[in-house]
Amino acid sequence: MNYKITLSSDEVPKNWYNILADLPCELPAPKNSEGKNQIADLEKAFTKEALKQEFAQDRYIKIPNEVRELYMKIGRPSPLFRATRLEEALNTPAKIYYKREDTSPTGSHKLNSAIPQAYFAKKEGVERLTTETGAGQWGTALSLASNMVGLDCTVYMVKVSFNQKPDRKNIMNIYDGNVFASPSENTEIGRKILADNPDHPGSLGVAISEAMEEALLNDDVKYSLGSVLNHVMLHQTIIGQELKVQLEKAEKEPDVMIACAGGGSNLAGCLFPFIKDKIDGNSDTEFIAVEPSACPTLTEGSYDYDFGDINGFTPMLKMFTLGHDFVAPSVHAGGLRYHGMSPIVSLLTKEGYITPTSAHQKDVFDAGIMFARNEGIVPAPETTHAIKVAIDEALKCKETGEEKTIVFNFSGHGMLDLKGYASYFEGTLQNAK
Repeated sequence: MNYKITLSSDEVPKNWYNILADLPCELPAPKNSEGKNQIADLEKAFTKEALKQEFAQDRYIKIPNEVRELYMKIGRPSPLFRATRLEEALNTPAKIYYKREDTSPTGSHKLNSAIPQAYFAKKEGVERLTTETGAGQWGTALSLASNMVGLDCTVYMVKVSFNQKPDRKNIMNIYDGNVFASPSENTEIGRKILADNPDHPGSLGVAISEAMEEALLNDDVKYSLGSVLNHVMLHQTIIGQELKVQLEKAEKEPDVMIACAGGGSNLAGCLFPFIKDKIDGNSDTEFIAVEPSACPTLTEGSYDYDFGDINGFTPMLKMFTLGHDFVAPSVHAGGLRYHGMSPIVSLLTKEGYITPTSAHQKDVFDAGIMFARNEGIVPAPETTHAIKVAIDEALKCKETGEEKTIVFNFSGHGMLDLKGYASYFEGTLQNAK
């Protein structure tokens, strides 16, 4: 039995896959709010290449050789594992596979987009990147990527995660990132929020506003987003393209594919190359997006135009949203506490290609601990959401006797999330809804 399926360095994909070329219907365009021109402001905030890719319609976009080389240096392609011990513990006939994005230096999939964004910024003469981060994975990735190409990096980290995960800040500092708890005193929007509520826990919407404000006010600064937007989804598709080759080597067709969902980047990266097959009529795979019940964007949000940030710096995007002023409860899966969802993921959900579901915090920690005790890897709180549903699907197979192939994206490890696990064992972990 092949427990681990690897690829050689020269099998790193040479192109990103752009699902905009294959969507079943047209993606609603961004629009300005009344009396404002946020779309024009995008040119001030983002690099030229990011905006070019944001609206590109080409099915495949070439990955620069320098970016491919950096991908190789951080360990791509990432391995695919068979969860045989978990299968045995569940006594299921299902075959469970997981794509290990936790093997990157920063412990998650986020470097897949941080590297090209930093690379393009450096080429365009940018001196500093500014960004937001929830649980810290994106801020850590952009700090490292910026350091690799010689850029400064400023990170606004959601305050509740800043306090829950101090080691994330330490690692960003090691990579020469400059980290602030958001809301902060650095920006006008941060000062306004703190004046109204000094104990505000922060949100990704607030942190995005702070990072965007800096980029809009400084000519040598550009803003970099770690999820939601089309060009970020594009970069992450190296995950699914590698996974396709690995499953072919394993001689397996996925029956169910699962990823956690916050803004949509790891889900898009893993699933989009496979969703293309379903759009083309060549696949019966079921695709499942899992989000926290405390932040049920896809399962309970409305499909409407909304801002990506709390202050309205961004254009209005057609997406599933809980409202741009929504502040999720302080669950440990900080990377999934976003009010909105990728417009592409939202459209594919609305059209029935992606099935959304939600899970409670204690239940996902149960699943994460079961996985760790059988497979030996401690998952991030975000990743436990995918694990929980993979276990649920495997147990359904136990009841029916079906030998389904279940594949999920192991988006990140939890070695810097031990405070959440400590709360679990202390009995103080709440379901937060």
